[in-house]
Amino acid sequence: MKKEIVSVVACKDYDYLKVRAAIERNFEDLGGISRFIKKGDRVLLKLNLLMKKKPEEATTTHPIFTKALASILIDYGAEVIIGDSPGGPFNTNALKGIYRACGIEKVAEEVGAKLNYNTNSAEIENKEGLLLKKITGIAVLQEVDQVISVSKLKTHGMMLFTGAVKNMFGIVAGLEKAEYHVRMPKNVDFSNALVDICIAAKPVLSFMDGIVGMEGAGPSAGDPREIGAVLASTSPYHLDVVATNIINLNPMKVPTIQRCVERSLCKGNFEDIQLKGDHLEQFRIKDFIIPEIRSIDLLEGKLPKFLREILNSAMQPKPVFTHETCVGCGDCGKFCPPQVITMTEKRPFVDLEGCIRCFCCQELCPVKAVEIHRPLLMKLMARL
Repeated sequence: MKKEIVSVVACKDYDYLKVRAAIERNFEDLGGISRFIKKGDRVLLKLNLLMKKKPEEATTTHPIFTKALASILIDYGAEVIIGDSPGGPFNTNALKGIYRACGIEKVAEEVGAKLNYNTNSAEIENKEGLLLKKITGIAVLQEVDQVISVSKLKTHGMMLFTGAVKNMFGIVAGLEKAEYHVRMPKNVDFSNALVDICIAAKPVLSFMDGIVGMEGAGPSAGDPREIGAVLASTSPYHLDVVATNIINLNPMKVPTIQRCVERSLCKGNFEDIQLKGDHLEQFRIKDFIIPEIRSIDLLEGKLPKFLREILNSAMQPKPVFTHETCVGCGDCGKFCPPQVITMTEKRPFVDLEGCIRCFCCQELCPVKAVEIHRPLLMKLMARL
């Protein structure tokens, strides 16, 4: 059986030299840069730049992590382009604001990397896709020779975990992401779409910033948690399996990993993984806070349809808006895929009948004014 290498290297803080040394060890574990990148290659570092957040909030790929990886590639002889298609509009002004707020603009200047400002879209053929045979992606993908995923280790309210596979959702151009949420509101379909998108992106390498991750109400409203790990692999699927193990999360509870196992992209355990670097046990966190998710596909085949529908209705999570914290920006309503959030006197109200539970409202709220309420029954069922 072929085993995919996953390198996990200790790094306790964002000291540039320490991060660079850790990433250099990752490259050594995987066989060296020359195995994946040719001198002169144009390489896209596809970061997780969800929204305007300071690096210390642990929502986005840290700028020092980005600086270390970009400088290693540039020193080798590659041309580095840094980019993402964040939540919300995909235009030059939006990108400038996010690059600056996340500390990426300064990093690019320091190391001589380019920031992507090409906001055009391009159709990507995806013959290996299960649901998505064509994807409307960011046009910069057609301008580069290789793509490297640079994700952040975080929990996620809808997908439970967001790592290397889900990071590639950011190749979907701008507000096209909302269309995927509306077209595929069921967890099983959306997670299959995420796997399709990752396959289409073809990342030659996947790195994960696990020095400080996010626990709880991720991917943007959770709390930073020190983990102290830098992870890398040629396979985003196997990388996610290892990362979930580090935070004491059963990989087979993560929808994207479930789909990968069903599609024979990975085993979902360590049978097809060769670990390199430091001992995994030193990174494990037993009390990492994981959100509960429950969707109808997890009950299918276990209960009669009528009972499943009753339980599913009773277990539906819902967004709850804290109006005292809300600043009235309206982003939750503006970027709500099914458009079921309205603003009244600069405060949001949601029509739960039309809510598809994508939780983009929580994800894109700049002040953490959206909480996901999960009924007690759902919390009990999630532990089964």
